[in-house]
Amino acid sequence: MKKFLFSLIAVGLATASFAQTPVSYKKRPSLGFGLFLNDMYTADKISRTSLSRVMQSGGFTPISQMSMGLNVQYFEGISEHVDFMAGLYGTFTKYPFYTRSGIPSSDRSLFLLEADANVNIKLLTDKYTVVPYMTLGVGASMYGGTYFAAQGNTGVGLQVNLGSGTFLNTQMLYRPSISELSYNHTAYTIGIASPIGGEKPEPVKATPPPPPAPAPAPVDTDKDGINDKDDKCPTVAGVAKYNGCPVPDTDKDGINDENDKCPTVAGVAKYNGCPVPDTDKDGVNDEEDKCPSVPGLARYQGCPIPDTDGDGVNDEEDKCPTIKGSRDNNGCPELKATYNFDNKKVQFLSGSAVLTKVSKVELNKVVKALNENPTLKLLVEGHTDATGSDKINQPLSLKRANAVKAYLVAQKVDASRLTAEGFGSSQPIADNKTAKGKALNRRVDFKVQE
Repeated sequence: MKKFLFSLIAVGLATASFAQTPVSYKKRPSLGFGLFLNDMYTADKISRTSLSRVMQSGGFTPISQMSMGLNVQYFEGISEHVDFMAGLYGTFTKYPFYTRSGIPSSDRSLFLLEADANVNIKLLTDKYTVVPYMTLGVGASMYGGTYFAAQGNTGVGLQVNLGSGTFLNTQMLYRPSISELSYNHTAYTIGIASPIGGEKPEPVKATPPPPPAPAPAPVDTDKDGINDKDDKCPTVAGVAKYNGCPVPDTDKDGINDENDKCPTVAGVAKYNGCPVPDTDKDGVNDEEDKCPSVPGLARYQGCPIPDTDGDGVNDEEDKCPTIKGSRDNNGCPELKATYNFDNKKVQFLSGSAVLTKVSKVELNKVVKALNENPTLKLLVEGHTDATGSDKINQPLSLKRANAVKAYLVAQKVDASRLTAEGFGSSQPIADNKTAKGKALNRRVDFKVQE
């Protein structure tokens, strides 16, 4: 009977000890392998236009045009909600260098090696089966063993725990360009990772707190007539009204609450304990506000954001702050609305960079706009129809943009105010299956800059 009772007591103590053991969900060092798809085109289309325009035009890159590769990833928990993740990715792809790099886009697939270091911020701990997270980091790449570049990493992922520390990991990473030779692109990854090394060590048992110290004998340390056992401030002389503490100063502004007209907000004696007033409620007090009766911003000393050109679009939102424009065009003048300009009439003979007569008439309106707005600058974008390959269309589109630039310069427009770029047949505005549609696609678009 005694042995039985002793066994029960031992089991009870072991159970109590186990119940007090803290459980950690910090990820163990883990190694993963997986597959990924590199999308080299969609991200750049979005950066040049907008997500809504790409969605409306069905411009997302099909899977058949993406590059598949293999990757290795390393994971280690920094805390229960934050993991470190490093990855190495390899694939063969055609790298579309930006025109500004001076390197032509690759016309054959070469080996692209990418490495990155990231922080995964998890919305849940590894206690849960499905754990969504966000990723932030940086990376570097080597293309064809010759071209090196730096890029950013940002994205989202989903971790599915399979048990014993093993998990399925899926990610969508957006890799924005950082260096001159890098290119905006997106990677989609799926893989499995498992802990490396031995089993997770047993958690350290919590040490029970020491027993409370015995109550001290009644004394009055601060000699304010209130014994320490009843004194809430036993080392500072106070008054009975505040249980032995001094008259409080809630907002810590040096003026006690009985004399402070704003006891919960720090202020100054000049305003009886209240802050310096802010008449226009813009967060800049009247003594520092140069526009005390009109709401503004601290960086403009309490005044509103200026509108230099008086077009109703403030300078921080105005892409042409010294030229009057419209709100719909981000503060820049609209060629179509102001000068009755129709860029669809700027066309070329098929397969060439020769402007039609109608095109020159329309371009004279651009000359007028540039002459009337001396600080206005234009980005000239050249486009082709789908006849021929990208190897032909890409340089042809640039020649068309340069042909427009040359015509404008011939009309005495300063060349430094014009930038030309070619986009080949990648951005059609009409059906390339018809002669009319092809004619419309052989065009030049204009974007106003300052």
